[in-house]
Amino acid sequence: MKKIISLVSIIVVLAIGLSAYRASTLYVDQQYHPQKQTKRVVVDQATVVENFSKAIQIATVSRDYPAPVTPAPFLAFHQHLKDSFPIVHQIATRKVINNYSLIYKFQGSDLSLKPALFMGHMDVVPVDQDTKEKWTHDAFAGVIDDEKVWGRGALDDKATVMALMEAMELSLKAGRQPIRTIYFAFGHDEEVGGSQGAKKVAEYFLKQGENFEFVLDEGGAILKGYIKNVAQSVGIIGIAEKGFVNIRLIAERPGGHSSMPPENTGPGILASAIVKLEQNKFPATLRYTNLTFDAIGSYADFTTRFAMANQWLTAPLIKKQLLSDPSKAAGLRTTTAVTMMKGSSKSNILPTKASVVVNFRILPSETWQTVLAKVKEVINDERVGYEVFMNNNPSKVSSVDSKGYKWISQTIREFEPDSLVAPYLVMGGTDSKYFYPLTDSVYRFLMIKLTPDIQKTIHGIDEHIKIEDYVEGIQYFHELFRKVSFDNEAPK
Repeated sequence: MKKIISLVSIIVVLAIGLSAYRASTLYVDQQYHPQKQTKRVVVDQATVVENFSKAIQIATVSRDYPAPVTPAPFLAFHQHLKDSFPIVHQIATRKVINNYSLIYKFQGSDLSLKPALFMGHMDVVPVDQDTKEKWTHDAFAGVIDDEKVWGRGALDDKATVMALMEAMELSLKAGRQPIRTIYFAFGHDEEVGGSQGAKKVAEYFLKQGENFEFVLDEGGAILKGYIKNVAQSVGIIGIAEKGFVNIRLIAERPGGHSSMPPENTGPGILASAIVKLEQNKFPATLRYTNLTFDAIGSYADFTTRFAMANQWLTAPLIKKQLLSDPSKAAGLRTTTAVTMMKGSSKSNILPTKASVVVNFRILPSETWQTVLAKVKEVINDERVGYEVFMNNNPSKVSSVDSKGYKWISQTIREFEPDSLVAPYLVMGGTDSKYFYPLTDSVYRFLMIKLTPDIQKTIHGIDEHIKIEDYVEGIQYFHELFRKVSFDNEAPK
């Protein structure tokens, strides 16, 4: 027995030693360390903020299909771009796609270089009437105070569109000529899926035979406290995004008076289906958490590195902790969210057709078809019918070794040396999902700092952006243009 105890003790000591060694050596510093901060272009703050405020005042609202596009706001936004950026419109080739989406082409002198594409979207979500009075300032007034610009679209996503245009105007105003061709693409219906905007733009580029060095869209930012026990802020660059599918569950039953109900009503059948789905969620994986942590793990405390480096032992505990936080859990699994329910039109009428919509956000390892199959398997009730609408499969995962990723990440570190940079999986959807046939390198990032209180205003109440962040976003794009095209500097 003593020999067995001794042997077990030796094995335990060796396992602890090996685990500690892994924690100490597995994660190496992957961050680019600039020798000095980039000299930032001088920006006329008053002018760019006024231009931005006017853009917010144009209510380019997208509403769910089949609601038609309201032309006037989008045409007014087009005119605002023309009025605000005369040099861009003098130099660039401009093309309107499907009436409202825009493409700008800045021809480069070296045709052997693949072009780069920068994206944003002009449309915004509506303001709920129930919350309209809760806004500090009218959502479409574009109010400017000492520190912020307020209004719908300040973050999502007119900041991208206007910062790109301001940065290019500054570049061209200085007499600089592109070496690599640069494109801008601004969609008009991203908030309802992008099928009539960005998708049509991508189809246009396919017909033209374009192939991009990289594509950059919205989706990432600089976040504080993104990784627990990593003190620094992290600039997260989206290298993939989840897909989505809506599945309407339908139960059709004989109607009648509620005083004589059957054993199970349609809503009752659907309630049972909902419980099954919520009790049998999709399996969790640490794949995408690891992808992010690998880039910044060397900056974490030893306890966190120990846990992450030894997932053969700690994976269940890590998953349990992350799954307890909805914002973290979304990165571990295909999510299940019941969103819309419908029954009869009166309290004493049995519904002949009851329905409930379940929204799934899909990890790149799955498809909407596999999700549907899993849903049917879990519910396993022939009384329930299924109707799929608004679906898109997850994106591919782009490389962190490409020129585009290195340019983007290096510029972040040059602007914010105290922040780290890491790839991550985007939980929502962007227009960039349509561009994978045109490049293997699709990324999502906007140079703004998001705190939890600012982040919750996106699609919410009191959306706003700090003026200093918006100005820095312009300067960031200006420097990125220099690297990508104007000086054609190879990434280190």
